[in-house]
Amino acid sequence: MRAVAYTEYGPPEVVQLVDVEKPAPSDKDVLVRVCATTVTVGDTIMRSLDMPVARWQRVMARLYLGVRKPRRPVLGMEVAGDIEAVGRGVTRYRAGDAVTASTFAVGFGGHAEYKCLPEDGVIAHKPASLSYEEAAALPGAGMTALQCLRKARIQPEQAVLIYGASGAVGTSAVQLAANHFGADVTGVCRAANADLVRSLGASRVLDYTSEDFTKSGETYDVVFDAVGKLSRTQAKRARVMAGIYLDVTADSDGGDTVDNLLLLTELCQAGTLKPVIDRTYLLEEIVEAHRYVDLGHKKGNVAITVAHGKGASR
Repeated sequence: MRAVAYTEYGPPEVVQLVDVEKPAPSDKDVLVRVCATTVTVGDTIMRSLDMPVARWQRVMARLYLGVRKPRRPVLGMEVAGDIEAVGRGVTRYRAGDAVTASTFAVGFGGHAEYKCLPEDGVIAHKPASLSYEEAAALPGAGMTALQCLRKARIQPEQAVLIYGASGAVGTSAVQLAANHFGADVTGVCRAANADLVRSLGASRVLDYTSEDFTKSGETYDVVFDAVGKLSRTQAKRARVMAGIYLDVTADSDGGDTVDNLLLLTELCQAGTLKPVIDRTYLLEEIVEAHRYVDLGHKKGNVAITVAHGKGASR
């Protein structure tokens, strides 16, 4: 089967299309024919080892990823596709089911034509309302946004400011805060993305290139930095102006669960949530996708089409 792998850390060009052995499901696994996946900021960070964290965290990350070369050569943290085969002990899924899943806990591997996943992993039936590309973009950013916002215990009509509102996590966070939690949302992003953020449920949008919201004197019940890019000075001021301050790099732990994914699929079916797709590339164009994500200006998610889907959701 085709897969995209990297054997050294570096720029986008280190990822290459290769042929690898097709996996076979064990008794409790499902074999997913991948129809779509994504290239996330997380993928580009692992590929480049350019990590916006403390030095000791970079050391720990390299021990996990591989000191001299990648230990897990196939990236890809989320997939959507059709189940081609199931193990003998599988009872929750059957061949032909369309699913969305996170590969975070199983060593990644979404940038391939097939992926084996445990039946009890972070996997759910694909919402019929979503394309395969949209469904592939649901787990990572969606569960991250949900996990962070839950920590704030948001109440209806509370004032919530989301910094980085047009990114992958930000676009999910705006929709969840406004449509699921019932908050009054202010989004912070580039002026060019203001209409998008308003369409997702924000009542007000601030352009961070022309004004610093931390100097406005306004206060919010919750301030959520959805991109982890506030300077230390801005973050300090944001903590003062917020009842609760959340940072995606510090507060998204523990969100990769099947219960969270199931809730997200229910919200998609109800029309409360829909992943935003900025650009879509073919699997053989994945280097270009990495280059685009590296620019740091994507709106929502960057999807990768791997194959045409044929399964039905239920």
